[in-house]
Amino acid sequence: MENKHVNHPTHSSYINRDLSWIEFNSRVLEEAQDSEAPLLERIKFLGIVSRNLDEFMSVRVAGIRNQIKEGYLKKDFTGYTPSGLFKRLTKKVEKMVHTQYRTYRELMRLLGKQGITVNRYTDLSATQRKAADTYYEDVIFPVLTPMAVDQSRPFPLVHGLNVYLSVVLEHGGREPITENEHDAFYFAIVQIPSNLPRLVPLPHRQNSKKQQYIILEELICHHIHTLFGGYQPVGVNAFRLTRNTDLDINEEEAEDLLEEIENKLRKRRRGAPVRLEVEKDFHPFALRMLQEEFDVSEAIYEIDGPLDLGFLLPFSDSVQNHESLRYPSEIPRYAPEFPEGSDTDFFSILKERDVLLYHPYESFDVISDFIEQAAEDDDVMAIKMTLYRVSGRSSIIQALAKAAESGKQVTVVVELKARFDEERNIAWARTLEKAGCHVVYGLVGLKTHAKLILVVRREADGLKRYIHIGTGNYNASTAKSYTDIGLLTMNPHIGEDASEVFNHITGYTESHQWQAVAVAPDTMMNKFIELIQREAEHARNGRPARIIAKMNSLSNQQIIDELYIASQAGVNIDLIIRGVCCLRPGVTGLSERITVRSIVDRYLEHSRIYSFENGGDLEIWLSSADWMTRNLTRRVELMCPLFDKNTKATMQRILDLILADNIKARLLLPSGSYERFDNGKPPLRSQFKAWEINSWKPYVPPVSLSRPTPSPNL
Repeated sequence: MENKHVNHPTHSSYINRDLSWIEFNSRVLEEAQDSEAPLLERIKFLGIVSRNLDEFMSVRVAGIRNQIKEGYLKKDFTGYTPSGLFKRLTKKVEKMVHTQYRTYRELMRLLGKQGITVNRYTDLSATQRKAADTYYEDVIFPVLTPMAVDQSRPFPLVHGLNVYLSVVLEHGGREPITENEHDAFYFAIVQIPSNLPRLVPLPHRQNSKKQQYIILEELICHHIHTLFGGYQPVGVNAFRLTRNTDLDINEEEAEDLLEEIENKLRKRRRGAPVRLEVEKDFHPFALRMLQEEFDVSEAIYEIDGPLDLGFLLPFSDSVQNHESLRYPSEIPRYAPEFPEGSDTDFFSILKERDVLLYHPYESFDVISDFIEQAAEDDDVMAIKMTLYRVSGRSSIIQALAKAAESGKQVTVVVELKARFDEERNIAWARTLEKAGCHVVYGLVGLKTHAKLILVVRREADGLKRYIHIGTGNYNASTAKSYTDIGLLTMNPHIGEDASEVFNHITGYTESHQWQAVAVAPDTMMNKFIELIQREAEHARNGRPARIIAKMNSLSNQQIIDELYIASQAGVNIDLIIRGVCCLRPGVTGLSERITVRSIVDRYLEHSRIYSFENGGDLEIWLSSADWMTRNLTRRVELMCPLFDKNTKATMQRILDLILADNIKARLLLPSGSYERFDNGKPPLRSQFKAWEINSWKPYVPPVSLSRPTPSPNL
C-alpha cells in the first residue's frame, strides 16, 4: 500500500549522471589549481583531468552521440533527452578545457621559476639546438612516416587519442589536390610517435638544477621539411581525434570469447569519431579536410596549448632533484597482525582472528605474500581467484602459475572485458593457461567485478577455507595510490559462500541460499533495499537509525528513491561519494537528512563501505560494487559483512576519520554544485591522518585460544 506521507521525487529531484561527472572532474581540476599543494602534484592532477576527459568523451559522450544518430528521443529519469544533454555537456566541456589550459599556462610559469621549462625551438641556445637536431636525426626521423592524401592515396587510418600533425604543402610544378582550393595545396598527415617521450630533455650545465625540455611535436614541426623534399610546408598544426572505444560484444553468439574480444579490439581503432581537437590557428584548408573526413563539425575543440595533457603524469614523476615539489614519500606499513618476513604464517593467525587491511596505508605485500605462501604450502589443495585489473609485473600471476605447476588446483576468473585493460588481461590469461591453471572468462553478459581469493587447505581436522575479499583490484601498482579495504578471514560461512561464488561462475548452479554474503546480480540489489528499508523502520519506531555509505558513484534510481524514503522516515544518511552522484541532498521534504560529500586528494578514494546502525546492532559491509545499475544488475559483484568486533571497530574509525575531513571534503549542494566542507573544527585531512595507524586501527589484543562462530543469515 502506498505511503501517503512520502514525498515522491520528480525529474528535478535527480542530478544527471553525466553532468555530475563534469562536476567531479572539475573537483579534480581544482586540485591542480590548489596553491597549497606541491607544484608537481598539481601538474599530476592536471594530467589526470585530461585522461579522465578522454575516457568520458570516448565512452559516455560517444554513447550519447549514438543515441542521437539513432533518433532516440526518450528522456532519462533526470529529464534529459540525448540531444539536450549533448548540448549542455558540450558547453560544460568547452568551459572545462578553457580552464584546464589556463591552469596549464599558470603551472608552466610557476615551474619556470623553479628552473623547469618547456621551450620553443627558436628559444634554444646553440648547444641545445645542436642536441635537439641530433636527437631528431638519430631517434625521431627514422620512425616518422609521412602519409599523403590525394586521388590515389585515400585518407589513412587515424588512431584515436594519438597526436598527429596536419601538413599543408605547396609545389608550383605539380597539380594540387583539388582544382578549386588555393591554387596549389597538397595535404599530408604525420603521426607523433607515441612510444617516444612527449617532452625531450635538453642539455644544461653540470650541477645546475635547471631542467629544460622541448615538446616532441614542436621539434618535429621545425624539421617537417625533411619529410617532404621539394615541397614547401605552409601550414603545420597538431590535431587529435577521439573515437568511440566502447566494445559491443555479442557474447551469446561468440564461439570463443577471447578471440571475439581480440577482434573487437582491432575494430576499436576504427570506432566512430566523437571529438576533434585542433591546435589554435589551425590552417583552414587542413581543417576542412579533417571535417570532411571525420564528420565532427559540432565537436571541434580549438586548443591553446599542447594537445593531450596526459603527458604531464609521467612528466611529473620524471622530474629529478626537486623533491620539495612533491608530497613526502610514505612507506606503507605491513599489517601489524602479521609479523613481516618469511616466517609469517598467515594460516595460523587467521585461525584466531580476522584481519582488515587498509591500503595504501597498509602494504599490498600482505596479499601477495598470502598467495605466495599458499602456492608453496604442501597442504594447500586449491587456489581460486578473480582478476579484473592486474599490474604489469604481477607477483600474484607468478605465484598462481607456480602453484599450478606444482600440482595444485588453480582456478582464475579473468575478466576480459575490463575496459582499456582487455589486451593485458588476454596476455595474463594465456600465461596462466600455459602454466596449467584453469582459466575462466566469467558469465555471458556479465562482467566479473568481484574481488575474491579462496584458498582450500588440508588440516588435521579437515579441509579449511581461507578467504580474501576486497573493494579494489589485485593490482600492486594502483594499491599505492588507491584507498581500498581488504578482509582476510577463515569464517566458515563466508568460506562456503566463496566456494559457491566460484561454482556459479565456472559451472551450472541454481540459485543459492547465501549464508553471509550478497552477490550481484542475484541478491545484492534486494539486500541493499532491505537494509535501507530496515533502517527506515527503525527510525519510525524510535530506534537508532543511521546509514553511512562510501562508494565511487551513486546513479541507480531505485536505490536513490529508497534513500529519499528513509530520509523522510527520520534516518540520518551520510554518503561519501567521490565521483558521480545523481541524488540531490538537502531538499526540503525529500532529502533533508541526507548529506553527500566528496573527497578528492592525493589518493583515489576507491573503497566501497556500507554501514547500517540497525537499531544499535551495527552492521558494516564491504563490497566491490557501487550503487550503480551496471554494478547491481550487469556484473558479478560481492558484498561481505564484518563479523569480528575488532574489524568493525576499525572500520567505524575509518569512516569517522573520513567524515571528519574538513580540508579536502566538499559537500554536494541541492543545486548540484559542491562547496568546501567547514565544520569549524581544527583542520583535519583524513588521508594524511590515516598514515598515523593508531588513528584508525584500535589495539589488537593477543591471539585468543578460541574463535567465536558468527551466526549465518544476517
